[in-house]
Formats: sequence, C-alpha cells, structure tokens
Amino acid sequence: MDKLIESFGPLVSGGLVALLTWWLTTRARNRQDQARKREALRKRADALMVAVSDLRAAGAAKQMLWETLVERGRTVLLAGLACVGGTARARIVGGTDVRSGLAGPGRGAELLAQERIVSKQAAAALREPFTRIAAAAAPLLRCLDPALVTAAEELMNAAGISRTPRAWRRSSRRSAGPPR
Repeated sequence: MDKLIESFGPLVSGGLVALLTWWLTTRARNRQDQARKREALRKRADALMVAVSDLRAAGAAKQMLWETLVERGRTVLLAGLACVGGTARARIVGGTDVRSGLAGPGRGAELLAQERIVSKQAAAALREPFTRIAAAAAPLLRCLDPALVTAAEELMNAAGISRTPRAWRRSSRRSAGPPR
C-alpha cells in the first residue's frame, strides 16, 4: 500500500505536467493560427490598396495624356495641319482643286482615327487594374467583420467601382461563415 501511495504522487504530477503541456501547446498553436490569419488579411488589404492606387495612377495618366483640354486642342491642331499638309501635297503632285480638297480632310481624318484608336487602347488598359481590385476585394467583402467590409466597400467606391448588391454579399457571407 505504501508503494501505491508513493507511486501515486509522481503519477498525478506527471498527469498534471502532460495536461499543462497539452494546454500550452494548443494555446500556442491557436495563437499561431490567429497570427497567420491576421497576416493573410493584412496581405489582402495591402493588395487591395495597391490595386486601388494603381488604378488611380493609370486613370490619372490617361486623363493627363488623352483627356485634357490642352491635349484635345493639340489633336485638333495636328488634324488641321494634316489637312493643310494633305491638301498641299496633293496640289504639288499635280492634283486638281477637287482632289486636293478631298486629300486634305482625308489625312486629317486618318490622324484623328489613329488618335481615337490609341485613346481607346489607353482606356482598355484600365481593365487590368479594375480586375486586380475586384480580385483583392472579393475575400474582404466576404469577411464576417462589418468594419472590414465597410472599409473594402469604401476603397472600391473611391476607385469608382460600383458596390455589389447587399443581398448577395449577405448571402455569400452567411454561406462562407461558420455553421450556426
């Protein structure tokens, strides 16, 4: 009986040590999981902010290069000069008044068509930043934290992207969330 009592003390202390070790390990693992989740969330938020600033920079460049009054005035001036140059060239080659009158506006129209194509290509180049914003915002919009969803919506609104329907967001958040 004495041996049983003597072996009972180390057995209980060993059990307590095992229980404490299990609890500390589980707690440390949970903290690591939470830290990983926070880091993933930070990366997603950073990706969204970078995509929004990329879109704003691309939009500002497009505005500056193609849509300002000065640039439009330059385009009109170049088209006018192309008309005059086309008319003069047709006259030098030996064209009649009618032919030189038709050749000039044709050169101006050609220049304007090229400008229009390049302007549309610049507008189409904005598609990629919009796609990056949508891809970066999608996980944040499904997040269960309403403050984070609101912040993601505000960033998307600042970028000029219309919000997703609230009913769809709520249903996708419910389906992505933990079971109730």
